[in-house]
Amino acid sequence: MSKDKIWLSPPHMGGSELKYIQEAFDTNWIAPVGANLDCFEADLEKYLSNRYVTLLNSGTAAIHLGLILLGVQAGDEVLCQSMTFAASANPILYLGAKPIFIDSEIKTWNICPVALEEAIVDRIAKGKKPKAIIAVHLYGVPYQIELVRLVADKYSIPILEDSAEALGSCYKGKACGTFGDVGVFSFNGSKIITTSGGGALIASSKVLKNRALFLATQAKDNAPYYQHSEVGYNYRMSNICAGIGRGQMEVLDSHIDLRRSMHEFYVELFNTIDGVEVFTVPNDDYFANYWLSTILIDPLKTNGINCETLRLAFKEANIESRPLWKPMHLQPVFSTCPFYGGIVAESLFKKGLCLPSGSNLTNEDRMRIKTVVLELFK
Repeated sequence: MSKDKIWLSPPHMGGSELKYIQEAFDTNWIAPVGANLDCFEADLEKYLSNRYVTLLNSGTAAIHLGLILLGVQAGDEVLCQSMTFAASANPILYLGAKPIFIDSEIKTWNICPVALEEAIVDRIAKGKKPKAIIAVHLYGVPYQIELVRLVADKYSIPILEDSAEALGSCYKGKACGTFGDVGVFSFNGSKIITTSGGGALIASSKVLKNRALFLATQAKDNAPYYQHSEVGYNYRMSNICAGIGRGQMEVLDSHIDLRRSMHEFYVELFNTIDGVEVFTVPNDDYFANYWLSTILIDPLKTNGINCETLRLAFKEANIESRPLWKPMHLQPVFSTCPFYGGIVAESLFKKGLCLPSGSNLTNEDRMRIKTVVLELFK
């Protein structure tokens, strides 16, 4: 246990972040306004093409504002992928709305289009048409874009595209974050790039961007004094954090390449181990940043070794790994919420493990990981 810990997904600085932070200090823009914010938003808008970006202090804030932009209010119902982090669903409760959870499909581990339509039909039959759909690109793998959109458009329900884990991922060459009616990114400390804490709301028009910015800065009316005609929020990103983001954008593509290299490392490592499957995109239409590399372990094929056995072996070697997201419909806080589908998400949770995936892992780190795996499965 004397060796340094190998973390699941640590921050990875590129080197130029300090230059932009110093610029904020030199110009005295130590506030949620300044050149770093403008430039970081411009960098992201260029990266995404034809989208408008509002930088916020978290991805959770972006989901909250995104639901507001889609018209979600108290008493409404929102369809949400169950296999995700709690931040995808919590903002539904912030608004006094009700989450309706949807199972995953095995192809991408994301929201199941069949279960999604079943839920919509049933909720309408019960007298409550859902107000929005939250679809997530889990671990950086795009959901079934076309099938989910087909269902959403059939019933005229907008999509909030949770791309918190998917900056740099694409479907048929188009960037994740640009498929929903609104989209979100996260820049917290574990993401593909980080601003320490932070997020972004992605909109299809300047009107929506301006509306998001208005709400994120306390909804101040256009008056010489502080006047508020509606509730606003203190959600704007700091100009200092945005400086970190500017530097991180310079290394985004190289960090994606490094994450994808870690994925290939695991594919090769587990290739000859029966009963272990590395989660991989279904075909060439999907391009994943592989924010986290993940595996499924079938203990019936591994002489009883399961994901918890491997997790504890890693822990003994001072290497961090974690189970997959526990589905929201299995969480105590959401225990009374409706759920549609089967047992795909539950099965993934029971059999899955997230592996160290950082873009700054060294060859020595990889050898330590490999040694644990080979020793356990020998």
